[in-house]
Amino acid sequence: MYDNTEHKPRALLVACDTGEYDAEASLAELYALTRSAGAEAFGAMTQKRPALDTATCVGSGMVREIADFCRKHEIELLIFDCELSPTQIRNLETATNVRVVDRTMLILDIFAASARSREGKLQVELAQLRYLLPRLSGRGTALSRLGGGIGTRGPGETKLETDRRHIRTRIRSLQAQLDAVEKRRALIDRRRKKDGIVTVALVGYTNAGKSTLMNTLTHAGVLAEDRLFATLDPTARALKLPNGFSVMLIDTVGLVRRLPHHLIQAFHSTLEQAAGADILLNVCDASSPEAQEHLDVTRTLLAQLGCRGTVIPVMNKCDRVPSLQEIPSIGGVRISAKTGEGIPRLLAAIEKALPVTIHKVSLLLPFTQNSLAAKIRQEGTLLSEQYTADGLAVTAYVGDALFARVLPYLQN
Repeated sequence: MYDNTEHKPRALLVACDTGEYDAEASLAELYALTRSAGAEAFGAMTQKRPALDTATCVGSGMVREIADFCRKHEIELLIFDCELSPTQIRNLETATNVRVVDRTMLILDIFAASARSREGKLQVELAQLRYLLPRLSGRGTALSRLGGGIGTRGPGETKLETDRRHIRTRIRSLQAQLDAVEKRRALIDRRRKKDGIVTVALVGYTNAGKSTLMNTLTHAGVLAEDRLFATLDPTARALKLPNGFSVMLIDTVGLVRRLPHHLIQAFHSTLEQAAGADILLNVCDASSPEAQEHLDVTRTLLAQLGCRGTVIPVMNKCDRVPSLQEIPSIGGVRISAKTGEGIPRLLAAIEKALPVTIHKVSLLLPFTQNSLAAKIRQEGTLLSEQYTADGLAVTAYVGDALFARVLPYLQN
């Protein structure tokens, strides 16, 4: 008999509060990241300091406390809520005899486990190698990180970390492949713009319910789980609004505060696709006490990416809030993607924000324009159609792009 129960390493979370950010909120987020990575957060320690210790991040007394706690409670993993240098990691592991992972390494590990598409895997590997490259010096035999467990899921069994030249070569190769993917995506985006297709992007904090909302609106079948970064690869589906106009709805990767710059660089093309959308739904968990801050984190990143579209704040998970008065009033739309509450209001807000005008037209299409009739059925709202001796009589709602194409066939 074999025990198939998955072993979750027992982890101790460590934070150093220097006053640069809300350490308590960041530590709460680290708990969620730890659970998403598959570890058990046994406890946490926080130390207030004017600055991080260059040798061990926290003070020497705190290091001894951590070591004693790890021995007493059989801790297998130390997770620090900041980015550590190779020297700090080596010193901490020597002092505690426990494997040490920093915040960036933890997020990269979650991304490595969540990547499904070829592009997602390329982006994750690129981010991992960029993180690893400046950390090669001084690690010695500790460079081989291809074992099992959190912080060890890497690019593969090629041991790239043993040679900087190989890593730089691999980084150039990955960047070239991602550039090719980005060019293809740019061509698709230009084609969408040419065809008058409006794009609506779901953006926001991780685990805010974006994928659930995507499934509710389009029945896309996107993976939706109650964990951070369940969605890594962007998904696009057609969404037909109540007025008959069709838009392209795009689900994107979630965000967190203090998102590692390695990930921002690697996922730049994916994030740019969201920032370039005509309408952005900034989805937020209304039941979170930090809802406003989550909205601000997304808004700041979109501003850095040069967002040009209309942003609609969406307060999701309202079914978890006992009273509407407890939901922050920010001029957004209150919904529950799980129960469907507020979805009609959201669709109405999207219609109001459309950058195109909806025209009601009466047409007489020649029989040779069957493709145009099919386009109207697909992208417009067909009110009526009737075959006559002279052609197909159509009454429909169409957008600007289709309106330009049907002008020659307008009937008074």
